[in-house]
Amino acid sequence: MSSSQHLISGVIIFSTLLGVGKFNTVYFYGYYHFTLSQCRYSSSLRDMEYTESYVFNQVEYIRFNSTVGKFVGYTDYGLYNAELWNNHHKHLKQKDIFCTPNALNEINYKLTKKVEVRLTMGKASSGGHPAVLVCSAYDFYPKMIRVTWHRDGQEVTGNVIFSEELADGDWYYQIHSHLEFTPKAGEKISCVVEHESLREPLEITWDPSMPEPERNKIVIGATALVLGLIVTAAGFIYYKTKSRGL
Repeated sequence: MSSSQHLISGVIIFSTLLGVGKFNTVYFYGYYHFTLSQCRYSSSLRDMEYTESYVFNQVEYIRFNSTVGKFVGYTDYGLYNAELWNNHHKHLKQKDIFCTPNALNEINYKLTKKVEVRLTMGKASSGGHPAVLVCSAYDFYPKMIRVTWHRDGQEVTGNVIFSEELADGDWYYQIHSHLEFTPKAGEKISCVVEHESLREPLEITWDPSMPEPERNKIVIGATALVLGLIVTAAGFIYYKTKSRGL
């Protein structure tokens, strides 16, 4: 399964609240200054970009960008320092020294973590099947994933509702699939998940030996459905009989 490309941003913030300090021979009294270093890249790392921004009192006055290859000033003070700092080439190496090793470690960790799958009972919708199974996949990366239902060895395509892949905000995703069904004795229902973090498809089979409250809910639901069908049929027969009598 090929992994799609996603924009990933690793951010490290170094900030200091200065009382009486010194920054490039300029003194600050109680003002706020911080440096923001960022590594932006996709899972391929081919578009790696390192930036380093300097901000004083919410105003960014100078920034280094590895794509541009130099410092760029945004204020008079920033322009002055950009000319001085561009004579030093150490920042050109920060992408390889700082970004690449950390990005590789982070990506390797994400890719080696296996998707977590849970199979639980859900709440049946009114008027439908009396039982609902929910197959949930958590903490998977990359986004591409395949979730299917199987009943007695055959893939189920009807009465299945999928959610979109939901981003957790930390690179990982989650997805939920609902299967509405009417239980039958001796049947086997399973959820099969295919993902890049798995060497082979993961199959989780529904265990009908569920807790008593859950089992009672299904029995009551199935009984109500059958009674509903009987009442509907009886009403139809009565209506047809009365129609002939008229």
